[in-house]
Amino acid sequence: MQLFIFGMGYSAGVLARRLRAQGWQVTGTGRGGTMPFSDRAAVLAALGLASHVLSSVPPGRDGGDPVLADYSAALRAAPAGWIGYLSSTGVYGDCGGAWVDETAPTGLGRRSARSAADQAWQALDPRVRVFRLPGIYGPGRSAFDRLADGSARRLIAPGQVFSRIHVDDIAGGICAGFAGPPGVYNLADDEPCDANAVIEAAAQMLGIAPPPMVPLEAANLSAMARAFYAENRRVANGKARRVLGWQPAYSTYREGLRALSATIRPSTASAAPPALNADQ
Repeated sequence: MQLFIFGMGYSAGVLARRLRAQGWQVTGTGRGGTMPFSDRAAVLAALGLASHVLSSVPPGRDGGDPVLADYSAALRAAPAGWIGYLSSTGVYGDCGGAWVDETAPTGLGRRSARSAADQAWQALDPRVRVFRLPGIYGPGRSAFDRLADGSARRLIAPGQVFSRIHVDDIAGGICAGFAGPPGVYNLADDEPCDANAVIEAAAQMLGIAPPPMVPLEAANLSAMARAFYAENRRVANGKARRVLGWQPAYSTYREGLRALSATIRPSTASAAPPALNADQ
């Protein structure tokens, strides 16, 4: 089995390590890949050998999908029996905190380029599976790391909830998708909640005080963080469970944090409370 990945970054890199441990050959572009995206000859040769192809490349600054712009014809002609794309649950926009599944409208929120790419990948070829992901956490990218570097925040935002997923469960969902039918799948854990609960749980596990509560309007957030808080939804994962047989290893943030806490360096446990003016 051979997987070619466009954009071997954080999430795709975890998938690559899992599959290599199972005997797969995995190549790709990006930070963890073996070839530059612009090396067209090498990419085409790899596509000609791959049994599976995955793209985790987001839209570019111009709003277009660079993989589809450069390689859509090659993907349609590729012999791979499986093509996947990592999208975002941001395509659903603001839902007022309501639950959304794969039948919900897309393209109504701030992620218009992502929504367009999501639709373009669906239209590319009948082999395509689209995996929509919420906030991703895992080793090196968790509430523990934000507490350690002073960037953790607790913001007063009543009613605001977020969905999230451990990076290992992304890999698990994609692997489950290898045997499942084409289509769109949400990969999220079972318990959307406010971001404060995650920070508080991580601080409790470390034995330190959580950062003070700060009003959202006084938090001096970056533009990206403000946009993040402008949308509110709960992401349902029932289709991936029913159709793919996917079972997240970390069904809530609690299980995910407990697993990550075993990898925390001792110095992290004595980290000072975060500064009030740190970015989200």
